[in-house]
Amino acid sequence: MAAYNDGYPVFKGLQKPLEFMGIRGRFLTLAAAAIGVSFVGFIVFSIALGKLAGFVAMLVMAAVGLVTIYVKQRGGLHNKKRDRGIFIYHNLFKS
Repeated sequence: MAAYNDGYPVFKGLQKPLEFMGIRGRFLTLAAAAIGVSFVGFIVFSIALGKLAGFVAMLVMAAVGLVTIYVKQRGGLHNKKRDRGIFIYHNLFKS
């Protein structure tokens, strides 16, 4: 959606936060990775132990990944590690 200000198009971005099936923003990539890892786990376990073991492993891996994502989402989209203290950067620009 572009708004026009003095004849120039200005992109305002998404008006609502990105969300898909209850998973928000940056966690969508983690959800896709969790599902992919569970699929690879299914293949590995089904070759090694049988299809039933592969199916159970896939369900467990997907559930653990998605539960972890939902727990991390409770901290917020912008939950980041904040270091305390004073940091001095030496030789940032060498002359």
